[in-house]
Amino acid sequence: MTMVQNVAIIGAGISGLAALKCSLEAGLEATCFEKSDSVGGLWNYTEYAEDGRASIYRSVFTNACKEMMCYPDFPIPDEYPNYLHNSLFLDYLRLYVKHFDLARYIKFKTAVVSVQKCPDFQVTGQWKVITEQDGNRSSDIFDSVLICTGHHVHPNLPLHSFFGIERFTGRYMHNREYKEPAQYAGKRVLVVGLGNTGADIAVELSHTAQKVWLSTRSGSWIMSRVWDNGYPWDMVYLTRHQSFLNKVLPRAISDYLYESMMNKRFSHEMYGLVPLDRGSRKEPVFNDDLAACITCGTVVVKPNIREFTETSAIFEDGSVIENVDVVIFATGYSYAYPFIDDSIMKNSNNKVSLYKGVFPPKLEKPTLAVIGLVQSLGSIPSTSDVQARWAVSVIRGICKLPPKEMIVQELNEEETEKKSWFGRSETLSMDYITYMDELSSSIGCKPNLPLLCITDPRLAWEVFFGPCSPYQFRLTGPGKWDGARNAILNQWDRTIQAMRKREVPSHTGLSSFIALMKLLFIPLLLFTVFLAWY
Repeated sequence: MTMVQNVAIIGAGISGLAALKCSLEAGLEATCFEKSDSVGGLWNYTEYAEDGRASIYRSVFTNACKEMMCYPDFPIPDEYPNYLHNSLFLDYLRLYVKHFDLARYIKFKTAVVSVQKCPDFQVTGQWKVITEQDGNRSSDIFDSVLICTGHHVHPNLPLHSFFGIERFTGRYMHNREYKEPAQYAGKRVLVVGLGNTGADIAVELSHTAQKVWLSTRSGSWIMSRVWDNGYPWDMVYLTRHQSFLNKVLPRAISDYLYESMMNKRFSHEMYGLVPLDRGSRKEPVFNDDLAACITCGTVVVKPNIREFTETSAIFEDGSVIENVDVVIFATGYSYAYPFIDDSIMKNSNNKVSLYKGVFPPKLEKPTLAVIGLVQSLGSIPSTSDVQARWAVSVIRGICKLPPKEMIVQELNEEETEKKSWFGRSETLSMDYITYMDELSSSIGCKPNLPLLCITDPRLAWEVFFGPCSPYQFRLTGPGKWDGARNAILNQWDRTIQAMRKREVPSHTGLSSFIALMKLLFIPLLLFTVFLAWY
């Protein structure tokens, strides 16, 4: 173990709070620097977009339900709904801060200006961190640094890709400037980009704008938050059982089942939404109302834009829309770290490259890590918690990174695999359960399913066939939370309670039949799980 004593944490959003809590849990002296006057990061709504800060619109809700969107050792309160408005989720983050007494370690209104290697870095691994507060700069030396600034700060606005945009006389902007629909009443609006944000804005504007078009270059699968039998989608889909099937089934069969699942609610081809690469596992769009808006004609889906004129947009299929008032580019974000030298973070292709999505591979000492720079179907709170615990273990010397040659090889192999599954090699996308299991195995907190089959069959059933909820990663090993077992066994009840506010008669006969079927088949299924795990 190395003599790392203190750590600087940059950002007090979801990832920064997880990093702070995990650092304190490991016995480190932690200082968190937050540019704004409050915790929450992306979820801290402001009336206007501010430079250097993430920005959301007023109506944003979580896309993950509360059982999957919580930190692994701090469930979201029972009285909260299954999907949370941004203001309610911010309240939850504040509860987390209060519960673990984190506020006294956070320096608010303090921006990190520069992070530099100390002259003796190859020996000490230390960093010089320069901060600014109220116009005054100061510097401190830290043994380690955790960067938790997310990837929704720097807008990606590729105007060079849209021929003639400089001639367009209407208003155009990035979606980070969009806040609410009232100012677009009676306008003709073109939304460019079919992601979660583009779909949300198009649907919201369809109630006030005169006309809304949604342009997409490659299409996307659309998922509803409400899934089979009315349960949240991630409670049904994000399971170890499903992950196991994805690994063992031939790719052609896996792709067929995936496409069939996505088309279960409506035909994406019929609605003009089907992605060019149907088998790609890139993150789908979560929207409950887009299909209804399309079939009602309040949102019209269009292909990629060929060029703009003074008042019109011409699409690649030759169609034209006239008298466009506003263009909203929902074209995502670029991730950058202006306070640190690019040579530390980027590879030869000038792209940020991180081992396991956390550690820059070029560092002589692994004392700097990035937390929260991943995308998966899983939630950021649980992912950040496991990332932070692993990063702190590596920084303290408890866990070891492989040699640099092996790291480079793994990164190359990872790029190839990502291109196969997600359509792009340089993507933040990860398979949630596989990724979490990799990191938790290194920490020693991955659930031991064969052992659970013997010692706690009921829990083993829920761990494998039930949702892979965050609590699983605090069930055992370092950082074990005593409430994890009960949280896993009661998660379905809490989900139902959050929805059912009126008592209705229950079908006890059907419930008893299902319980009997489980009792009869559980030994066979658990034995199958045991074999599958090994």
